[in-house]
Amino acid sequence: MTLRPVLVNMKAVDDSAVGRFWAEALGWCVTGGGSGATAAQPAGFNRLDPSTVCVDVIAVPEPGTTTKNRVHLDLATTSEAHQAELVARLRALGATPADVGQGDVPWTVLADPEGNEFCVLEPREIYRDTGPVAAVVVDCADPRAMAEFWDAAMDWTLHKVTDDQAVWRSAEGVGPYLEFLRSPDVKTVPDRVHLDLVPGPGDDKEAEVARLRALGATDLDVGQGNVPWTCLTDPEGHEFCVLSRA
Repeated sequence: MTLRPVLVNMKAVDDSAVGRFWAEALGWCVTGGGSGATAAQPAGFNRLDPSTVCVDVIAVPEPGTTTKNRVHLDLATTSEAHQAELVARLRALGATPADVGQGDVPWTVLADPEGNEFCVLEPREIYRDTGPVAAVVVDCADPRAMAEFWDAAMDWTLHKVTDDQAVWRSAEGVGPYLEFLRSPDVKTVPDRVHLDLVPGPGDDKEAEVARLRALGATDLDVGQGNVPWTCLTDPEGHEFCVLSRA
């Protein structure tokens, strides 16, 4: 069992524009574009042996809603000056301030050009070696239940479980964290952002999908048709996909 998160999958009407925004925001490269999919990836990224998680923007005809996404990125900074500079640079790239009810907090909440929220964090020691993405954050009702499912589902190392938070990082101790945070928000619409996972070397994708179903995952039909990936939801309804290694 070596499923690991590899892509943060975002939906956008203009995948090229949103993909370029995230590449410039993170200091990464743009790949694809013009075919309904644009990826922002660090130099040398290999999804079969990743040391980080890239952003894959997929074109859809429907614009986003005003409902807050249940999955978002937290960006790392190294000092207060860096945080201020990054916020200013992101706003110049097209990000806008976002109010998700955060109140008076030391981080800054922004939205990308199509309204996908993300946070620019104040400096935190735990994120000093993650690269530009500190964490992929998922809102949930029950972090302990999510810890039980996701810890069995993937090969990342579980670092923390409380009533309010479950935290993983890759087994190699590199790249961003994955954090499930308790939230009072109730899921009412399909997630605009989700995780994609890939099996490890020698693992059979269909066997991994069957194992996930046995853990409580449910098949999801979003009109994907005959594709080489499998769409599922976890026990709280978070959408995710299991990709083929090919």
